[in-house]
Amino acid sequence: MSRVSLEGQVAVVTGAARGVGELLARKLSARGAKVALVGLEPDELKRVSERLHTESAHWHADVTDHTAMARVAQEVKERFGKVDVVVANAGVAGGGPFVDSDPDAWRRVIEVNLIGSAVTGRAFLPVLMESRGYLLQIASLAAITPAPMMTAYCASKSGVEAYAHALRAEVGHKGVRVGVGYLSWTDTDMVRGADQDDVMRELRQRLPWPSNKTYPLGPAVDRIVAGIERRSSHVYAQWWLRGMQGVRGYLPAVIGSVGQREMRRFEPRLKGVSKGLVGAGGSADETARATR
Repeated sequence: MSRVSLEGQVAVVTGAARGVGELLARKLSARGAKVALVGLEPDELKRVSERLHTESAHWHADVTDHTAMARVAQEVKERFGKVDVVVANAGVAGGGPFVDSDPDAWRRVIEVNLIGSAVTGRAFLPVLMESRGYLLQIASLAAITPAPMMTAYCASKSGVEAYAHALRAEVGHKGVRVGVGYLSWTDTDMVRGADQDDVMRELRQRLPWPSNKTYPLGPAVDRIVAGIERRSSHVYAQWWLRGMQGVRGYLPAVIGSVGQREMRRFEPRLKGVSKGLVGAGGSADETARATR
């Protein structure tokens, strides 16, 4: 599909204070888009906004809050006059054995990644219908293949993938295109936070190539920007993820077999695995909820 120029377009990015969201905002701005940043860290959002090349503004909001996100959508429309692109990027992660997991942290992963994405879509779809715009839902390799020690994250990313595919069928005739973005392990604070746990890091290193690598952030975000310009239905931040679609039906059986062997190997060390949210983004989420 031919590319759409981002010059003068208005893009909304959730989870924009760091990682994928921050760099995506910078690259969209470099291509001429005006950018609305949404997240839980107002100081960090302000810092990002001040470094952009084009007009921008930032909003402090929890993506799981219907009232707050409806207000943000209204204020973004009032500020910029329209919304052309929305990237539902906000997300958190946790790890460890399900049976020992913190119920609140497990639920929060689902709330932010799945419910928060739906709340974002509900808030911004009316203005995207006006502009015949594009909604990009950020999913993950975790939507394609299950992984032990990541039950909440896999469930949430599988959920947003299915939600986005269903939504595409609902709103396409109204001119809104919906895409799903897939990323493998990418160099963000979330992945670095998970790697601080020895068991989680070693489990990941034992995955088959190329899924055992951490990929640089810049090229991954470049691919996402190209997907936005094309209004793509599927956006792959790493080249090999496209090929995973053809074999995904076989993966649960393979992971179920291999995963049992690996979990048996790590069983003596599992009690020490962190039970909370990981990375600076996870800490920001926990802080924001504690101060309400």
